[in-house]
Amino acid sequence: MRQAEIFYGNTLAGILTETDEGEYKFVYDKTYMKESPNQFLTFTMPVREEPYVEKHLFPFFEGLIPEGWLLDIASKNWKINRSDRMGLLLACCKNCIGAVSVHPIAEGNEE
Repeated sequence: MRQAEIFYGNTLAGILTETDEGEYKFVYDKTYMKESPNQFLTFTMPVREEPYVEKHLFPFFEGLIPEGWLLDIASKNWKINRSDRMGLLLACCKNCIGAVSVHPIAEGNEE
C-alpha cells in the first residue's frame, strides 16, 4: 500500500491511497472539510465525507504527472516504469505548478 498527503496550498486536503488490491482511494481530511467545505480539488471530486474509490488513478491526479520528454527524464532518473502511475505521482508531484502538491507518506507511517 502506498499513500500520499495531498495539499491544497499549505493546507492538508486529504490522503490518497493505492491499496494492495490496486484500487485508489482519496479521502478528504476532516479539518479541511470543516474549514474549507467549498474548496474542492476538482469539480469531479467535491468535498465530502465518503471516500472516492476507483480502479484507476483519478484523472485529476493523472493530470499532475509529467508528460513527454519530462516523463522520459523522470522515468529514467528514478527508474520508475511509465505505467506505475502512483510511483510517478509520488516521485514527481511534490512541487507541482498550481495549488495542489503530493507528499509521499513513508511506509510504516500509514494512517
